[in-house]
Amino acid sequence: MKSFWAILGACVVLAAGTPARAQESVVAIPLSERPNQGLIELITGPVAGSTARVGEDLATVLDDGATRRVLPVVGKGSLQNLIDLRMLRGIDLAVVQIDVLDTMKPQMTAAGITYVAKLYNEEIHLLGRTDVATVADLAGRKVNLGLAGDGAAVTGPRLFDLLKLRVQTTHYDQDTALEKLKSGEIAAMLLVGGKPIPQLQRVSAQDGLHFIAVPSQVPSGSDYFPAMLTADDYPDLVTAAEPVDTVAVGTVMLVANLTPGSERYRNVANFIEAFFTQFPKLLEPPRHPKWKEVNLAADLPGWRRFPAADAWLKRNAAAATAPVDDRHLQELFSKFIKERSQASGSTMTDEQAKELFTTFQRWEATQPR
Repeated sequence: MKSFWAILGACVVLAAGTPARAQESVVAIPLSERPNQGLIELITGPVAGSTARVGEDLATVLDDGATRRVLPVVGKGSLQNLIDLRMLRGIDLAVVQIDVLDTMKPQMTAAGITYVAKLYNEEIHLLGRTDVATVADLAGRKVNLGLAGDGAAVTGPRLFDLLKLRVQTTHYDQDTALEKLKSGEIAAMLLVGGKPIPQLQRVSAQDGLHFIAVPSQVPSGSDYFPAMLTADDYPDLVTAAEPVDTVAVGTVMLVANLTPGSERYRNVANFIEAFFTQFPKLLEPPRHPKWKEVNLAADLPGWRRFPAADAWLKRNAAAATAPVDDRHLQELFSKFIKERSQASGSTMTDEQAKELFTTFQRWEATQPR
């Protein structure tokens, strides 16, 4: 039987009708090297999460099959992704939660980790049994935070610490946790992911489960900001009249410590050029709606941007920056007040609205530009 490379070589010879310039570019690259041409490996979260879908979008839009190859790698979660970015052979880029990144800042800074861009936001989903009315009812009870490498394993303890709440933590995979939640072995499970999470769209109130509201008044300066779960996100768990308060955390795309001038460094620079230039394509259906939350020009304080990304933004500052005008700001604030009013079941006075404006400014920064 002929080898794969022999067959592929015969196919190239048979392509006699190909224009001369295209033929020359193909012949110039050895067959054994073509699959690695422009290759970058991007590690995402588990397959059921939003980051895996985002990785698939990047591969679909940017992988041209000739000068660039985008290979998404399904990871175990943000915490493990950071370790893999630093230690695992071949991983060039990683998508991680910002709160997880902050907990490992000394190690990542020392390792020369830089960032490409802040991405979208991931909401904290606290799913519990109906006998758990409020988050305070979880005191002393079992709450699942995913496997050890999952971002929720970092977010959960940080969040409960901010809320001054002690719980018993378990670390089952999310599918197993859901079964144990239904059977009553645990009281709640915490997931961090861009809404809607497909796994939770298969859950309904008839399962005896509901979302537990997470107080949005977390201390300023933390990595968390107000968010909501609505009937549009989870029609079988949330009613239109009673959206559920929660908080969200940002995500970021990171780059491994690559040697300047190396092939991998050039491949990442080529990927960034294509990613930033073709970013508008990621905003179109059927790409994940979370792309609409991304502002490529947004800075990540305390971290250094990868040189190729920084250079592109400086060359294209006007295109990358999308300031919010006063009218749009007013529309967003009205939307914010409406959501808060629906959640509380009452209207807000002007004084209450003023008090909320600081919170609104943090919320507004997360909305699509």
